[in-house]
Amino acid sequence: MPVVENAAADNPEHPAALLREVMVGETSITLLGTAHISRSSAEQVASELDSKAYQAVAVELCASRYEAISNPDRLAELDLMQVVRQGKASMVMANLAMAAYQQRLGEQLGIEPGAEMRTAIRQAEKHGLAVVLIDREIGITLRRTAGNLSWWRRAVLFSGLLASLVSREQVSEEDIEHLKEGDVIETTFAEFAHDRSDLYQPLIAERDRYMAARLREAAAQHPGRPLLAVVGAGHLNGIAAHLDDSDDPSSAIRQLEALPARSRWPRLLPWLIVALVFTGFYIGFQRSPELGWQLVSDWVLINGGLSALGAVIAAAHPLTILTAFLAAPVTSLNPTIGAGMVTAAAELWLRKPRVGDFSRLRHDTTQLRGWWRNRVSRTLLVFLFSTLGSAIGTYIAGFLIYDRLNG
Repeated sequence: MPVVENAAADNPEHPAALLREVMVGETSITLLGTAHISRSSAEQVASELDSKAYQAVAVELCASRYEAISNPDRLAELDLMQVVRQGKASMVMANLAMAAYQQRLGEQLGIEPGAEMRTAIRQAEKHGLAVVLIDREIGITLRRTAGNLSWWRRAVLFSGLLASLVSREQVSEEDIEHLKEGDVIETTFAEFAHDRSDLYQPLIAERDRYMAARLREAAAQHPGRPLLAVVGAGHLNGIAAHLDDSDDPSSAIRQLEALPARSRWPRLLPWLIVALVFTGFYIGFQRSPELGWQLVSDWVLINGGLSALGAVIAAAHPLTILTAFLAAPVTSLNPTIGAGMVTAAAELWLRKPRVGDFSRLRHDTTQLRGWWRNRVSRTLLVFLFSTLGSAIGTYIAGFLIYDRLNG
C-alpha cells in the first residue's frame, strides 16, 4: 500500500507543518494535527473543510464521545442504578474527572474543549460530508490501560484524576498549544503519572494503530474519495506510519478492541476471605459463646462503622449512613453484592436526582465541592466511599478476629 507524504510535515516552521497528505491506495488522506483545547486548531479545521477539497471527514472520536458532543443532554438519560449495578461507577467517575479537567482548562481560555472536533462535525453537516469515527471506545482504552497497571498504580492514577479538581493553577493559551505535542487523553493521565512507559502503549501507540486501521478501512470502502482526518497532533507521525501496514485492518481492529483477560485471583479472593471469616466465627463459638459473639460484634462494628464513615464523608442522607452500617457487614460476606450498591440505591431512593442535577453535572464536577453539591455525582461518591470503607473494614476486622483467636 504506497504512502506519499507532504514534505511540509518535515519542516515545523512551515505553515502546513501539522498537515500531512498520505496516499492509501487510490485515496488521498490528509492528516490534520490539532490541539484539543485550541482556538487556532478549530479555525484551521473550518478553513480546511471550507476549501471543499474533501468528500469525507474522519475525527478522533469514538461513538460514545461523538454522542457526548452531538447530544450534550445525554447525561439526563443516565440510569445511575444501572451504572452501579453493572460495576461502571468508577469508570463514570473517571470520565467525569477527566472531562472536568479539560473543561476547567477550556474555561480559562474561553474555548470549549474539543472545539476542533465540534467544528469538524458542524462543517461536515454544512457541506454534506460523511463523518467517520476512527478512535477506539474510551471505555476499552481505559480498561486496557488499567490492565497494564498494578492495582497500586491504578489507585494513584484514579486519585490523581480526582486531585486535579482541586488544582486552580492557571494555564496560558500558549501552554495549551503545547498539547499539540501530545494527546488530550494521554496528557490528562500523564499529568499524574511519574512513569509514562506503562501508559504509552494503551493510550498512544495502540490508538495510533487503531485509527490508522480505521482510516485504511475507510479508504478501501470509498476508494478515490479525498478524506480529511482531524486528529491530535501527537498522533500524526504514528498514524502516518501505520497507514503503510500490510495486515488486514479488520483483524487489527479486533485485536486492539480485545479486553485483557481477568485474573482468577481477584475473583477468588473475596470468597476466600468469606470462608476465613466464617471459619473464625465457627472456631470462636466452639471455644465459647462469649468469644464467638465478640468476634461477630467486632465484624459488625468495624465493617459497618467504616462503611458508614465513608457514607458520612460523601455527605449521604442520614438513612443512607444507617443503611451502610447495617448492610456492609452482610454484603462483605456475599461477594456477589457490594455495600456500595446498597448505599447508592438507598441514596437514589432518598434523594432522587433532579433534571437540573444532570444538566449541571459537567459544570459542577469542575469544582471539588460541586461533586458533593450535585445529587448525581454525590451518589457516585456515596458508592465509592462506602465501598472503600467496607473493604478496609473487612481487612481490619479480619486481622482482629485472627488476633483474638490467637490471643
